Amino acid sequence: MSDLAQAAARVIANVEKVILGKHHEVSLAFTALLCQGHILIEDVPGVGKTVLAKAIARSVGGTFRRIQFTPDLLPSDVTGVSVFNQKTREFEFRPGPVMAQIVLTDEINRATPKTQSALLECMEERQVTVDGVTYPLPRPFLVMATQNPIEYEGTFPLPEAQLDRFLMRINLGYPSPEDEIAILNSQQYAHPLESLEQVITIDELLAMQEEVKRVHVDDLIKEYIIALVTASRKHPDVYLGASPRGALALYRTGRAWAALDGRDYVIPDDIKALAQPTLAHRVIISPAARIKNVDARAVVDEILRSTPVPGTRVRAGRS
Repeated sequence: MSDLAQAAARVIANVEKVILGKHHEVSLAFTALLCQGHILIEDVPGVGKTVLAKAIARSVGGTFRRIQFTPDLLPSDVTGVSVFNQKTREFEFRPGPVMAQIVLTDEINRATPKTQSALLECMEERQVTVDGVTYPLPRPFLVMATQNPIEYEGTFPLPEAQLDRFLMRINLGYPSPEDEIAILNSQQYAHPLESLEQVITIDELLAMQEEVKRVHVDDLIKEYIIALVTASRKHPDVYLGASPRGALALYRTGRAWAALDGRDYVIPDDIKALAQPTLAHRVIISPAARIKNVDARAVVDEILRSTPVPGTRVRAGRS
């Protein structure tokens, strides 16, 4: 796992040349990429959501496409369309921008639910079906969606089925005053993204994704994950708790988080560190609790405090 951790550190350090002072958030984003998952970045405008996606794409050498979601965007504008060729007298498939390795869906909640649903098959099955014909998406495939929480005018809330397909929800937040000064200095002559270089290849990334699957998760850790997810479903302030996909998200990200630390096993601290980004967006607060301004993140924090952390035990064949 040391080689994987070193390669991941190179990518994270490269992205941090552009995204300053956000080591934890950049690490979470790369963790999602290692898990072959998708990311929802929810934050105020101008904190670097789009730049983060571009920096990751350049660092790994992946193909990058950006889709600006607007109310008049159609599903075919995302997935592609079949066009009749007058010369061959046959229909030809013109792929949409989703046929890329890293896809940025900017302001995803600006589009109508009909257009948002065009991503459901892409994100889960990693394929596109147009006019009855299925086209596989490239590997790796990562959707990074952004939305601005303060701009409710002209937006369409993401449905639960869409939210559940995002492995993580990340908040970048404002930089510290020192980091903001560094941002001003770094862009005195040009944006640092323009000179950002590739540090690993796509083949190396695919190998890292397979290597993560070898990280061991003890049965006690699995029981801890299920206990957290079950508690989210039974919490009195929750209308809809985390789904089995949420448990899988916590399981998969826990392995990748351990690999980033150079370990081939998951510890409870890995799960605790990832509970917020993987579970909070899947928890739907009940209307009565919403009136009292109960937040999903606060519910997850309460569940983490009240759920016992498993002890340790020796595995057979290990000292």
